[in-house]
Amino acid sequence: MARQSVEEIKAESRGLYGEIVETLLSDESHFQEAEYQLLKFHGSYQQDNRDSRRERRKQKLDKEWMFMVRTKMPSGTLTPEQYLAHDSMADEIGNATMRLTTRQGIQLHGILKGHLRDAIRYISDCGLTTWGACGDVVRNTMGPAAPIKDEAHASALELANEISEIFTAETSAYSSIWLDGEKLELDANHVNESDNEPLYGKLYLPRKFKIGIAIPPRNDVDLYTQDIGLVMHTENNEVLGYSIYVGGGFGMTHGIETTYPCLAKPLFYCSKKDIAKACESILLVQRDNGDRTDRKHARLKYLVTERGIDWFRKEVLQLINFPTEEIKKVNFDTVSDQLGWHEQGDGKLFVGIHVPQGRISDNEEKQNRTAFRQIALKFNRPVRITPNANIYFYDIDKSNRADIDQILRDSNIETGDDFTATRQTAHACVALPTCGLALAESERVFDTLLDSIDSLLSEFNLDKDQILIRMTGCPNGCARPYNADFAFVGRAPNKYAMFVGGSSSGDRLASLHKKSVLFDEIPDEIRIHLQNFVENRINQETFSEFWGRTYKKTPISNPKQFHFEEHEH
Repeated sequence: MARQSVEEIKAESRGLYGEIVETLLSDESHFQEAEYQLLKFHGSYQQDNRDSRRERRKQKLDKEWMFMVRTKMPSGTLTPEQYLAHDSMADEIGNATMRLTTRQGIQLHGILKGHLRDAIRYISDCGLTTWGACGDVVRNTMGPAAPIKDEAHASALELANEISEIFTAETSAYSSIWLDGEKLELDANHVNESDNEPLYGKLYLPRKFKIGIAIPPRNDVDLYTQDIGLVMHTENNEVLGYSIYVGGGFGMTHGIETTYPCLAKPLFYCSKKDIAKACESILLVQRDNGDRTDRKHARLKYLVTERGIDWFRKEVLQLINFPTEEIKKVNFDTVSDQLGWHEQGDGKLFVGIHVPQGRISDNEEKQNRTAFRQIALKFNRPVRITPNANIYFYDIDKSNRADIDQILRDSNIETGDDFTATRQTAHACVALPTCGLALAESERVFDTLLDSIDSLLSEFNLDKDQILIRMTGCPNGCARPYNADFAFVGRAPNKYAMFVGGSSSGDRLASLHKKSVLFDEIPDEIRIHLQNFVENRINQETFSEFWGRTYKKTPISNPKQFHFEEHEH
């Protein structure tokens, strides 16, 4: 039998039910391909421990199957009770860690098939969901993470929640499979035709769809990497409307020129009251015109880039009945978070704490799981996950600051505001051993790489300079590498494609500098560029500004800049 396409799997799934129930009730160690694809919509990825593959193969054993479960929460907002529920699950049914994501979510890894339903039900019981955290739907809606108490930030949170609600799939599959009743049973309900999906239709979207909201000048949501990027415009602290950018996205495949990263392009400006309808219309154009024949070419970015922004704008305007204007001028200066202690505008404080690669765990060196649990338990303060996979605790009384600082010291946790500016924004994807797509290490080697880079920064007196560095284990771009100053993208074990020339404000794409460098060669490659920067910079310009001024060959985005080294263009 020929392997089914994902489009065929969706079409035959009866509203994303498939045979998930049958597999959950069976003795099978894992899900087959069709149900594996459908599980994504429900918020879970089937994985295995790649560290144990070879040895288990020698012993003629099945793979060490496990699951990742991802929680969806608009703008990364959690009550202390919701945070503590995830912390408990990490021990009870996970691998004793939590992984914060660059879409402001939480991932639990190492969940066994027998505990999968428990995990999803526990998350639902605490008032959150995994529904739509993965799959060909609108993913977690991102918003400005800093818990500033003003009209702009309150409006952004409200909009993120509204968008999340509007774009939630309506099929009953999720509640029927994971949430109904004490026991999971096979019954006639799950074999009915799919529920009506007025927005998504029977086939849902061609691929995943991402939306982010930014408040200038901080671009922490990496606005230009979103399918829809919304830039808030205010006047006298009143939110007037949003400039809309469309067609961002970073996934690609090494050597396949029809795949490439894109930055979102300007669509139009509209008033605050019309923004939700504008997002809906954009989604409908992608739903009806996106490429369903090739999943590697199915994202909105290809539709916008290849048919043109003018064509796309015309299609959207045909679906709306409200006025639009040209994009308003905007300036972003950083993608960073606000680490350390800050006033939030109402007499209380928030603290931003650096979480290396978003991994919350306890080890001999640092115990951030213990520290964060103690803060949540003792002070009952809400939590915000940032787009850089760090964490904010907020609404903190000033009288509690010293006690929280002591908890952090006792667990050997630094907030990160005194790290090098490079380390504060650097990020790596999960990669091995759990990601099935990883070609090389990322998270597990990134701190070692940053130690070497910090030594270089100290040598060149660049500790406070904002230089954006990201690493991924494969070219799919989960850590958003292609707009970084330096990025290293896995090609094979210990080998990485090196990209240079993005921007610390997120608004420029890098180019392929070298197709393959060994991990141990990376610091020397960076040294060459930093030395040139130090010797030739003007007026304390940033590395991003220096590159833009001196590197004249950087083209407007085209596929060749990601697949061919500069001298091959």
